[in-house]
Amino acid sequence: MNPVELRAAIEAILFVSDEPVSMDQLQVVFRGTEPGAIESALNELQRRYDEPGSGVMLRFVAGGWQLATRLEYHEQARRFLKERPACKLSMAALETLAIVAYRQPVTVPEILQIRGVKSSAVIKTLLEKKLIIARGRKKVLGSPMQYGTSREFLTYFGLGSLEELPSLEEFEDIFGDKADHVRQKDLFDLKLEGIRTVGAAVAPEPEEDLLPGFDAEG
Repeated sequence: MNPVELRAAIEAILFVSDEPVSMDQLQVVFRGTEPGAIESALNELQRRYDEPGSGVMLRFVAGGWQLATRLEYHEQARRFLKERPACKLSMAALETLAIVAYRQPVTVPEILQIRGVKSSAVIKTLLEKKLIIARGRKKVLGSPMQYGTSREFLTYFGLGSLEELPSLEEFEDIFGDKADHVRQKDLFDLKLEGIRTVGAAVAPEPEEDLLPGFDAEG
């Protein structure tokens, strides 16, 4: 397969995939092709999509490559599909998600100490939206469940890995773009210092705020 055919084949795979496509997946499909050739094809595709006039971009997100609508045309695409935003988050959910993102793995009692309000219902919502996942139980009294962000979280916010997580202040702007129904000026009226400082040393408390029938293990 020559470089032009390889590039076209990769583009077709990216087009039909609903999820980011990793290098490992591409190497399985193009068995015998040098990884460098695949990378060159991806880089050339990205360069072409970055040219003026393209409504689509090729981005590296959540450990893989994905074709996506450019942000400046997102509203028009959404109107065409007649869909509401796929993932609307309340202020409580945004606060909780920020805490999980920056303090993970974190337990419900630790989130309670930072937010000052019960959060189990919010945790349940974030689990249902697959933005967070259970990360096992903490080896302390009561063995509370710990939570961390998911691959879907990376995809939703356009991050290649957690290492690309922005500063807490920059996180506000990302949330502002993704949840325009929330007043941006109030978005990060959070206890940011608490998010930075509360961690593994927090003593566990009984998870009294669990809803009836709510499985905290996700």
